[in-house]
Amino acid sequence: MTFRPIKSETLAKPTMEGAGVSLHRAFGFHEPEMFDPFLLFDDFRNDDPDSYVKGFPWHPHRGIETITYVLAGDVTHQDSLGNKGLLSAGDIQWMTAGSGILHQEMPKGNTSGQMHGFQLWANLPSSLKMTEPRYQDVKGKEIPEVIDDDGTSVKIIIGEFWGKRGPVDGIASDPQYLDIYVPPNREKTFSIDAYRNAFAYIYDGSCSFKDASTPVGIKVEKEVNGQEFNIRDMSGNRTLVHFDKGDEIKVITREKGVKFLLVTGKPIQEPVAWHGPIVMNTRQELVTAINELNSGNFIK
Repeated sequence: MTFRPIKSETLAKPTMEGAGVSLHRAFGFHEPEMFDPFLLFDDFRNDDPDSYVKGFPWHPHRGIETITYVLAGDVTHQDSLGNKGLLSAGDIQWMTAGSGILHQEMPKGNTSGQMHGFQLWANLPSSLKMTEPRYQDVKGKEIPEVIDDDGTSVKIIIGEFWGKRGPVDGIASDPQYLDIYVPPNREKTFSIDAYRNAFAYIYDGSCSFKDASTPVGIKVEKEVNGQEFNIRDMSGNRTLVHFDKGDEIKVITREKGVKFLLVTGKPIQEPVAWHGPIVMNTRQELVTAINELNSGNFIK
């Protein structure tokens, strides 16, 4: 067994998408080969409805699949296939854009105004770029959760883990998508397919990983009494950890414990031509898609 070393640790960066939704982007739109087959990962969480209520009105996608996971609040979905759905806390939405789809996603906070969720974009191989679009909602109660003797819990959203299989199936990149909680003061080892790219996204608490620098955190500038200092932020919140090759990761927690997503997938290793919500293999395919969108022939 070989522990995966850390390629990089970065903080998700604030950005704005849709009609004015404030979110944090862990990666996307740059160097798509780094996380192949994944293209983009967004963390949208806010306690202020004004920062998300305008949502993501009608927009196109082609050549990708999206996986949306909601932790708090609701998201309503509507698309050009005639699908309508409501995602609530714990629910998953999987959409294959394939040859082309138009949809909208409109968030609504819970009774406290909180909205929190994640969206992952997975690339489609050239053989499936123009496949028929599909859509599926999965309720949180259908997502299996396994709890180990030490209190570690794993929700298996996609893929197989500890003898259980997640309810979302048929995604071309065959990902594994886990929502993991490790209690305080634990050391926990998780096995990963050595031939997959992998990343962890810490969204609550803190931890370190074996073979990473100690402690795991992000160097940030803090101002104290008018002076700037470079320190390590141990919060772990919104930290993206990109793993190198290996077949295990070891998570070490301290007094807070940690919640993180662990995502792996088989690299596609194909050229990427990308413009906004459309991802193809060549520039000509991209131009064709945009021309079809502008001429009203986008939906097949």
